[in-house]
This record gives sequence, C-alpha cells and structure tokens, in this order.
Amino acid sequence: MVLPAVWGRAWFQLVFPSIMVCRRPFLRGSMILGLILCCCMLAVLAGTVEGLTPVPELRRVDVVLGCSYVWEGGLSRAFGGSEHPATLVLRGLSVTDDGTLGDVTDYEIPQADHSSSPPIIFEASEQLVSIPYAEALLHVDCSGEEVSCELSPYSFQQEGNGLCSASWFLATIRLSSGISIVLLLRGPSCSSQKEGHDVTLHPKLRIPMSKEGTLLTTVEFQSSSNNTSLRTRLGSSITLDCHFALAPSFLLSSLEWRRQHRGSGRSLFRYRVGNAGLTAQPKVHVDVEQLLGNGDASLTLQEATVNDEGTYICLVSTAQHQVQHNIQLLVSEPPRVRVFPTEASLKRDETITLTCNIAGYYPLDISVSWTQKTPEDEVEISPSNTRFSSHRQSQDGTYSINSYLSVNLATAQAPATYTCHVSHVALEAPISISTHLKAPEHTELEGLVGGGHCHCHFRFCPLHCAQEEKSS
Repeated sequence: MVLPAVWGRAWFQLVFPSIMVCRRPFLRGSMILGLILCCCMLAVLAGTVEGLTPVPELRRVDVVLGCSYVWEGGLSRAFGGSEHPATLVLRGLSVTDDGTLGDVTDYEIPQADHSSSPPIIFEASEQLVSIPYAEALLHVDCSGEEVSCELSPYSFQQEGNGLCSASWFLATIRLSSGISIVLLLRGPSCSSQKEGHDVTLHPKLRIPMSKEGTLLTTVEFQSSSNNTSLRTRLGSSITLDCHFALAPSFLLSSLEWRRQHRGSGRSLFRYRVGNAGLTAQPKVHVDVEQLLGNGDASLTLQEATVNDEGTYICLVSTAQHQVQHNIQLLVSEPPRVRVFPTEASLKRDETITLTCNIAGYYPLDISVSWTQKTPEDEVEISPSNTRFSSHRQSQDGTYSINSYLSVNLATAQAPATYTCHVSHVALEAPISISTHLKAPEHTELEGLVGGGHCHCHFRFCPLHCAQEEKSS
C-alpha cells in the first residue's frame, strides 16, 4: 500500500524531528540509521493498513416483489373478485455491498399494453421511513426463501366531487424465515397533482397514476418482527420482537400487547403516551424507554408455562393509524424416557412385560415404537403387539404415558435387545432406550417326559431319565 506523501512526511517529522534537519557530517550515520528505522516503521504501518478488513459500502437498490392486491367493499365489483395480481417496487433501499451485488440495475417499468387495463404496480419510497431487513428482501431468491406479499386498501378519504381519494394502503410482507414487515403507504391524491396537469386515475383503484402508469406511494409507518412463530421451554424467558418507525409528521399514541388462545383474548400490556402509568400483567415487561427512544416495542415473557401459549398481537397506534404483528408462541418440553426392567431372563412358559415410561412432555402428541435386535438382524415390532396406558397430566400441564411390550418364547427371540424409540416436537432427535433379554436358563430338574424320550442336560438326572439313558 502506498501512503500519501504529505501524510508520510508529517508522520516522519513527528517521529524523527531531528533527522529532517540533520545536514551536518557528524550526524550522517545517525541520520542513515534513523531513515532505516523510519522505513521499517512505515512498512509495518502500511502492512497493518492493508490487513484491515475493508468497510463494506452502502448501495441503493430496487427490490421488486410479486404481490396480491386484496380489496374490500365497493372495490370488489370493479374487479369481479377479491384478489388481483400486483407488483410492489421498493425504490432505493439501502443495503450493504459486500462485493457480491455486481451490476445491479434499477427496476424499469414495463411498457403498458394500451389494449388492456393497466397493471397494479405500487412504487414505494423510503424517503421518510426506512424499510427494515433490506438485505433479506434483496437476497430472498438466492437464499431459497419463500416470500408472500399482500397489498390492501387501508383507508380512503374522498375529496371534492368524490372522483378522487386520498389513499392509504397496507403492504404485508412475510418471509419463510419468520420475518414479517408491515408498511403503511400513503398514495397520491388529486390535490397533490400540480395545477395545469390532467390527472389520470387508475381505472380500478381510482387514484392518480404516474405517467408510467404506476401508483407512487411513500412509506410513512412501518412495523416489523424477526419471527412470527416461536417455541420456548417451560420456565424459560423469551422476547417477542416488535419494532416500528414513524414519519416525522406522526407521533406514537399507544402500544398494546394482546394474547389470544382458543377463542378468548386478553390484554397483557398497555401504554398510552402522555398518561402517568401503564397496565401490565405479571411476568411481562416492555422497556418504555426503548419504546419511546428507538421504536422497540418488544415484549419479554418470563417463566413460561403451558398456559402462556397462544397468538401474541403487537398493536402500535398513532392518532390516525394502527398496525399489528401476530406472533405465535408455542411451549414445548421434551420427554424423559426409561425402560424397565433394564435386563431380564426369559424362562419357559413365562411372559415378560417390558415397560417404556415416557414422562414430562408437552404438547400431547408423541410417537413411540419398539425394535428387536438379535445377532442376526434388527426388526421393527408391529404396533399391534404393543399397548398403551392412558395419558396422565401433571399439575404443570405436562403429560406422561406408558408403552407396554409383552414377550415370551413363542413370540420373541433370546438373547435380544429391545429398544423403545420416542419422537416428540421438543426433541431434535428421537430418544432410544434399550433393555437386554437374556437366553432362557436351564433348571436343574429340566426335562421333558413323554413319547419315551427323556433329555438330561446336567450331571445329575432324575432316576427315570438315567435308566432311560442307559437303556438307550
């Protein structure tokens, strides 16, 4: 790396001030030594600068999303249905360029086909409010994520003779990774057009179009969450993410968190700006300072129980508008599994019941199977050969169940290893617990009498067996 000459000279004067003025013969040796040291230090400094990781640059890019326009009320007649294809163009999003963007070009509006009605193309500008997760939106195709985008009218305020509306729209964007973004878009109104210019209204939406046939909007209110579905363990604490940003003309009015589960709803937290206090249920917390300072409306839930499951709704309101995020919270607890007896010997004419005890799990759904492994092979035991106890629920809401497997010499092999396999949503991998079944042991008086045959397996045989053995 080449350092700027002026900078290098100034640094050199600072480190070696005497050398720059050394012109006397008796100082030439010292000057040469100083120059050598200086060059070495400059080389080290240059190497250090070269070793620094370059700071990525920010670039402005356009992100284009295929959406569905969903309308309500009187607009449905104009479309003859409830949904219509649409395009959302997010203009000039600020993203980090790590060198992989290449030659990214701006989105060009397709040429209009005058023989048909113009398409629904929303152009959204972030002049007032920045759009979060810009990198995720830009790279959504490369990362293999699925994205859904829905546009819908938020409100219309009629102006003048009613032929033109001051329009507001909602854009709801969801990524398969769990990111959710809601944008409140302000559309153009007839009064916003310059005098002396004819206003061309979109034939279906009845709002002014640009000369290219698009609908120009600005983002004035956005809210986002980094996960729409979360899972937590019993007794754990978890934070439900909710952030927002407002245009300078808007002020936060209130924040409310609600929980809905199985048809019932409940307010967990409510804060109104300007009021002296707030209302909050036990175990929940929102940092009001962060809320007012940087738009962090996240809710922290402590010591989760099974009763905390449900849909959590983050409602952010201004005096005029409100947006919300729905976050599904699931509680799960992995099972504890044991098999008994841990080892057994199978005797003739005896049936042994192996028990797999599965306890302390939530939610209820669980999968249990058995396998038998012998020196020859390993097979899965048919579920028809097993039976289950009824479910039991403890005070903390978790469940327990037993799985039973009965074995005897008529239906099983010995020696063999019997394994109980348990799968549950709270487990990353199934739990497998085994028990060993030994070969049957021979008793001292074991023998079979009948048909003139008697078998002696031990040193001392019954008298009639010994006589039979001699006679044979």
